[in-house]
Amino acid sequence: MFIPITLTQRDWSLHRKASIDEARHKEKVKEAIKGNLPAIIGEEAIITANGDQVVKIPIRSLELPRFRFGKNERDQVGQGNGDSQVGDVLGQDGGNAAPGQGPGAGDLPGIDYYEAEITVDELNALAFQDLGLPFLLPKGKQQVLGETVRFNEIRKNGIMANLDKRRTLRENLRRNAREGRSGIAGLTNDDLRFRTWEQDVKEEDSAVVIAMRDVSGSMGEFEKYISRSFYSWMVRFLRTKYQNVEIVFITHHTEAKEVDEEAFFNLGESGGTKVSSAYQLALQVIKERYDPTNWNIYPFHFSDGDNWGDVDNQRCLDLVRNILSLSNVFGYGEIQERRLHHGSTLMTAFSALKDPRFIRVTVAGREEVYPALRRFFSTKDGPIEVRG
Repeated sequence: MFIPITLTQRDWSLHRKASIDEARHKEKVKEAIKGNLPAIIGEEAIITANGDQVVKIPIRSLELPRFRFGKNERDQVGQGNGDSQVGDVLGQDGGNAAPGQGPGAGDLPGIDYYEAEITVDELNALAFQDLGLPFLLPKGKQQVLGETVRFNEIRKNGIMANLDKRRTLRENLRRNAREGRSGIAGLTNDDLRFRTWEQDVKEEDSAVVIAMRDVSGSMGEFEKYISRSFYSWMVRFLRTKYQNVEIVFITHHTEAKEVDEEAFFNLGESGGTKVSSAYQLALQVIKERYDPTNWNIYPFHFSDGDNWGDVDNQRCLDLVRNILSLSNVFGYGEIQERRLHHGSTLMTAFSALKDPRFIRVTVAGREEVYPALRRFFSTKDGPIEVRG
């Protein structure tokens, strides 16, 4: 008896649609987080979180584009009147307020927000994705361990996690064949084969970052938060992307001193301001410990711009020129919440510096910490502009 068999063709992509949608959604979440990095990085809870800690970030709900039909009952189609351009707003939902009294309370639902969970390490990867030390030169190369490992040898001894099952079975077959038996049987320790590995080694250029922070009495709560926030992200960035970068911490009021990392972030504010003291100490550190022929040198300074008179401003200008001759980049950040971007006398003095390796930024809010980080650590020929 002949039984016909019918072959049917199925679209197996339908079985993958859930995973495809999930991957697309994760990509949209990642793009949404990247678009909000300036606001996210300014949050204190993110700054103090550990690398493997999961943090929750509120983002707008992500929906696929769709048509929403109007309430008019007239016959109409959607091609418009012919003069529309890409990006034009074709309609806007209004509220129920009386004319001349503003939009009022609307009758449509609001925008849904939900909290995306992401580890701090994943957030770091997004934030530091295209950042690096600018104008980095091949100096003082040292060997450092890479992130990958390479299995390069087979041995008879090792840990079971590195057991090479295929080679183990092959050795068992060979041994049985030599003894006149066929097949796999009687597995012994002599049959075991293990893979051994070594970590990749790469070369990294030597670099030192000199972090200078104003701790004078004029630094208020906002100024303290911004300077600590920036340097916290800077240290995290350097230790995430580089193994062979040293960091020198300097604090100053009328006098400057080199401190450890804990004191740098926790030292209280007091006294007057003499910025040149920090630059003089940085220059001394460079000359005594970091020969420019063997080190890439990156000094950075954050202050509120208040300084002890025009005489010291001119001295700062001369010292910066001297330091620049030994450095790859000099970064100066000024916190200007009260001045609203009008600048200080110190910033005005620095306007005489036309060297592209001298990078100035002003920070007037928490959301501007990340743009400042990106300007300082752009790997392009010059600092990149970032819109918060």
